Amino acid sequence: MKKLLLALACASIITACHSDGDSKPSTKQEAQQFDSAIAPVLAGDWRSEANKERDKYRHPQETLKFFGVRPSHTVVEISPGGGWYTEVLAPLLKDQGRYFGVVTDPARTSSDASRTYNEKQNKTLRDKLAARADAFGNASLLEIDPKAPSIGQADSADVVLTFRNVHNWMGAGTEADMFEAFFEVLKPGGTLGVVEHRAKDDVPKGDKSGYVGEAQVIAMAIAAGFTLDARSEINANPKDTKDYTNGVWTLPPNLREGEKDRAKYLAIGESDRMTLRFKKPL
Repeated sequence: MKKLLLALACASIITACHSDGDSKPSTKQEAQQFDSAIAPVLAGDWRSEANKERDKYRHPQETLKFFGVRPSHTVVEISPGGGWYTEVLAPLLKDQGRYFGVVTDPARTSSDASRTYNEKQNKTLRDKLAARADAFGNASLLEIDPKAPSIGQADSADVVLTFRNVHNWMGAGTEADMFEAFFEVLKPGGTLGVVEHRAKDDVPKGDKSGYVGEAQVIAMAIAAGFTLDARSEINANPKDTKDYTNGVWTLPPNLREGEKDRAKYLAIGESDRMTLRFKKPL
């Protein structure tokens, strides 16, 4: 895959953040320190009540602990969307580490509609960060070409995280390039954390449900050079039947069918999700 170089400033920023590269909490004390650090973040007034309400589905404390995130890490979040996890990660890393959100460069999109969508989404996220610099510190966004992704300098990040994005890359045919880019930017021994809507089995090419087979995601990561370190049921939901006409977007928070069977879907809750931790070999 042809690698594009980001601006030297971005690369140097990532390189400047240092930690030991071991992303898995190794002691009980370290885990307790993480819990103490994240508690005020989750209660922060920069988080909306609607976002806090979703903690019961997204389990940010347990998920980030499982991925081995530490306040001193350089963490790269891929496709942060509206910034739900940005509101947790950036404040957690503000004092000792560094947060980078990787977004799509609107100029690299294939249609006017896509360009407009990404321009609006990127501006909204930048405005969010700027409005509460006291909480988000020096968090930054990096724009990439999704068809030829490059994420800063090689071996510069401790952790790469992606939440519910793999189905989009599969739809665009860019999943292999994305996982290769994750592998390149991570330090040896670094962690790739993946949360994704979990299908019952492998999904065929062109599937529009939003769900992905767990074995498929594992195969993508291994093909890029990663090893599977652990998997967790932190974000599992056995109530999710995964057989909806409008796919995963039938469930909250989207509730695409409006008032139709709304109570039923609210009772199910958010999707069943795989939570996978991969390692870049030393």
